Amino acid sequence: MMKVYVDLLLLINIFFDFLLLLSVSLILKRHMKIYRIALGSLIGGFSILSLFLNISSITLFFIKIIIAIFMCLITFGFKDIKYFMKNLLYLYLVSIVLGGMLYFLNIEFSYKNKGLIFYHEGIGINIIVILLISPLLLYLYIKENISYKNNYSKYYKVCIYFKNKEEVCLNGFLDTGNNLVDPYKKRPVILVNYEKIKKYISSSKELLVPYSNINSDGILKCIRVKKVVVNDKEFTNILIGLSFNKIHIDGIDCILNNNMGLEDIC
Repeated sequence: MMKVYVDLLLLINIFFDFLLLLSVSLILKRHMKIYRIALGSLIGGFSILSLFLNISSITLFFIKIIIAIFMCLITFGFKDIKYFMKNLLYLYLVSIVLGGMLYFLNIEFSYKNKGLIFYHEGIGINIIVILLISPLLLYLYIKENISYKNNYSKYYKVCIYFKNKEEVCLNGFLDTGNNLVDPYKKRPVILVNYEKIKKYISSSKELLVPYSNINSDGILKCIRVKKVVVNDKEFTNILIGLSFNKIHIDGIDCILNNNMGLEDIC
């Protein structure tokens, strides 16, 4: 028969909920006061007591939803339904991510478990898992989530239409440092991996556009195309700069120009 210390479970659950609410606050940039996060986690922590009630699984499920709603309202307040639902959604998403990671560790190390209690040969390691591993896992998740928002929000679908009516669609990245325009008509220049479009440009007339950066000056070979469509926005006054070096950005074939006004395009 295994002993269960309710006070220890309560403290662990409060700390666990504190991590989840703090993660939601950081990911969504809510900038909430620590005392509000602590108060929300205190309310959530007492949900562990419902496990000792003689109720059905369905009733327990709805009780947990109600408690999660109160946790979000106490921690983040209520501005509108969209704001509230986003907070609640991310609370469950972060819970699923951390729960899945802990379950993976449980399987990998062959520990038995009852809920959040992991044990092996009578030695419980729930405190070690939650107090040491969980914050690290959530830190890595938050870091990757913020990196995703900052970087992948600048990814665009780019379709280039050539004058011979051929087209090619590539993955583009908006580089705020690319402000290159040709000195003749002030047309923005998109840098495209030459290998991706070389079979379409055999008959295209080349233009030479001078460029200057911190490291060097030079001449960039460019071509004119019929149009460029970035997501759903069409451009007809664009030059394609031929990049003979591989673009070292994950999954990217072309670098978009900062002068194209793409900030509001999703």
